[in-house]
Amino acid sequence: MVAIRQTRTLLKQIFYNNLLCRYSSSNAERFKDFIAKRRMEARAIARPDPVVMKIDSPEFHSIFTQELNDLIALFKRYNYEIRIAGGAVRDILMNINPKDVDIATTATPTEMKEIFTKENIRMVNMNGEKHGTITPRINDKENFEITTLRIDAVTDGRHAEVIHTTDWLLDANRRDLTINSMFLGFDGTLYDYFYGYEDLEKRRVAFVGDPDLRIKEDYLRILRYFRFYGRISEEPFSHDEETLRIITKNATGLAKISGERIWQEWKKILSGNFGIELTKTMIGCQLAPFMGLPDPPNVEEFLKVSKTVQAIDKKLQPITVLSALLNTPEDAVNLNMRLKFTVYERELCYFITQNREETAAIDEILPFQQLCLQTISSVKLKKEYVLELLKYHGKRDLYRELNEWPIPQFPIKGNVLIANGAPKGPKLGLVMDRLKIIWSNNQYDMTQEQLLEHLPAVLEEVNTKKK
Repeated sequence: MVAIRQTRTLLKQIFYNNLLCRYSSSNAERFKDFIAKRRMEARAIARPDPVVMKIDSPEFHSIFTQELNDLIALFKRYNYEIRIAGGAVRDILMNINPKDVDIATTATPTEMKEIFTKENIRMVNMNGEKHGTITPRINDKENFEITTLRIDAVTDGRHAEVIHTTDWLLDANRRDLTINSMFLGFDGTLYDYFYGYEDLEKRRVAFVGDPDLRIKEDYLRILRYFRFYGRISEEPFSHDEETLRIITKNATGLAKISGERIWQEWKKILSGNFGIELTKTMIGCQLAPFMGLPDPPNVEEFLKVSKTVQAIDKKLQPITVLSALLNTPEDAVNLNMRLKFTVYERELCYFITQNREETAAIDEILPFQQLCLQTISSVKLKKEYVLELLKYHGKRDLYRELNEWPIPQFPIKGNVLIANGAPKGPKLGLVMDRLKIIWSNNQYDMTQEQLLEHLPAVLEEVNTKKK
C-alpha cells in the first residue's frame, strides 16, 4: 500500500512537471489555446447571460452568521471574488435551509494562505489543499471550505489533475450535473451557466454538456446521477432514456471505482427517495457485476423484501434489503470484499443470508429469542440483527414482541464454566449456546447451579459433534 501511494505521488509530480513545461512562459501560447478551446466548448452550450435572478428568501438569509459576514468582508478587502457553490445553492432554491455552505473563489490556495496568515486566521484540515481547498476557522467559531475555481486538465476515469482559473464558466463546465453547476453571490445573484435552475424547476437531473464525456471523466458520476435523482425527482421512473443508455454503455467503468466510494453512494441511494426503484434501474443498466452483486442478482426477492420491510419500518436499513439481492452466504462474502462494509454491516449481511431460509416458516418468538442469545459478545447487538431478520421476513407481530422483550441476564459466566471443566476458545461458545437453549426452554428461570447440572451432558454432546 505504501509503495502504491509513493508511485501515485511520483506520477503526480511528473504530471505537474510536465504541465509546467507545457505551459511555461515559453509555451504561453499553447496554454492560451488550451483555455480558449475549453472556453469555446463551454460557451457553445452555456446560457448567454448567466445571471438568472436575485434571491431574497428566508433560506438565503439563514446562512449569514457573523463569521460569514467577516469572511465576505475579508475577501472583498483583498479584491478576490467568492460565491456559494454546489448543494447550498440547490437547497436554497428548493426552500431548504442549507446545512453546509461550500464556497468557490478566484483566489488560489497560495493566495488564500497568504491572506489568512497575514490576518492571523487559523487554517484547519490542510489535506484539502491538494484539491484546491483551504479551510479557515473564522473568529475561532466557524469553519468554511473555500475552493479555488479550476479546470480538469487530465482525467483518468476517477481522479483529475487540475489547473486553477478565475473563469466561473470554466469551473461550472467541469461539474457533473447542471443542478450542481450553479453559483450564488452573497448579494443574492444567481449565476446559472447550464440551465440548472430550469432543470431544478422541472425536477430533472441532467449532466452538464455531453453525458458520455462527463461520465468518462469520473465514473463515480454514474452513481451520483442516481443519488441526485432520488433527491430531486418526484417520480421513480422518469429518467431520460438517452441518459440511461449512456450509463449502460459506461457500466464497466465502475470497476475503476473503489468499493468504499461505491458503497458510500449506494447507501445514500438506498436510504433516500425511490431507493428500491433506483437500485432496480441501476441493475437494469448492467451495473450489478461491477458493484459486487452476483450474476444474476435476485431482483424478485429484493422487491418483495423491500415491501415487507417498509411495511414494518419506513426507515430502511440498507443492508437488510440489499441482502435480498444475494443468492447464497458466499455472495455476501464476495459483496463485502468489493464494498468493504463496516463490521456491523458485514456481520448483519452474513447473519441474514445464513439464517433467512431456516427461519422463514417460524411463527413463534422463542427461536428468535434464542438466536439473540447465541453469541459470546453483545446480546443487544445480536438482537438488532434478529430484529432486521424479522423485518426481512415481514413478521410484524414477532418484530414488535421481540423489540419489547427485555433481554434477561444469563446466570453463568464463561470463567465459571471453564472452572467446571468447559474448554477454552471457540468450543466455550458452543457450550454456552447449548446451555442458553436449555435455559430459554425453561422460561429463563434457572440458577447457575441448575445449569451446571447440565454441563456434563453438554460437554459430551459438543465433543461428540466435533468427532
